[in-house]
Amino acid sequence: MVLVSIVPFRPRRILFLAVAFSALSVATCFANSLLVTAKKTPYDHQMARIQPVLSEPTSLHHSVLPLSLVNQWIGELRAIPYSYSMEWKTPNEIAHYSYSMEWKTPNEIAHAPTADCKGKAVALYQRMRGNGARNLRLVIGKRTPVSRCTHTWVEWTSASLTFVLDPTINWVAQAVNEIPENSYVPYYAYAGSQKYRAAAATSLYARL
Repeated sequence: MVLVSIVPFRPRRILFLAVAFSALSVATCFANSLLVTAKKTPYDHQMARIQPVLSEPTSLHHSVLPLSLVNQWIGELRAIPYSYSMEWKTPNEIAHYSYSMEWKTPNEIAHAPTADCKGKAVALYQRMRGNGARNLRLVIGKRTPVSRCTHTWVEWTSASLTFVLDPTINWVAQAVNEIPENSYVPYYAYAGSQKYRAAAATSLYARL
């Protein structure tokens, strides 16, 4: 006869399971990445200028945007000469430049001769949202794991297919399966008033 001992879950194990289920409840999957809801991010202060843009109501006119039209917008923004936008005035600000970057609004970009990745991505985000696009994310991360500086791009899921919209580097949208492995490493993402952080420092489009 085999005796099976029925031992209740230990309190520590129960606590572990509770935390695990809680984490799963706030996890959001965008493409093949795992983004977890965050109350705040290190970029909140410098993003204050463009938060109203991110939170603008989506157009009530909901239709599937033609990829050709999205590519036209990307091309227009890509054609704007690149210029890194940074605001500093004191040695202390220079020493902490990562917290002094100024985010330009789409209106400022429209009247400026140059723009950086932040301004171009936000301008594209606003244009698409204003034309009824859903499932948009503004992503801050790195173009490659070895990139020295952070990068900003837009991610869009349409008809179950996710695209990388990078009007700083690319002239057209790139589908997930066109993205090289270990490219576009996410740190944080923003969708309307929602904020997310990457659950792990892995490629946004890591093959599962």
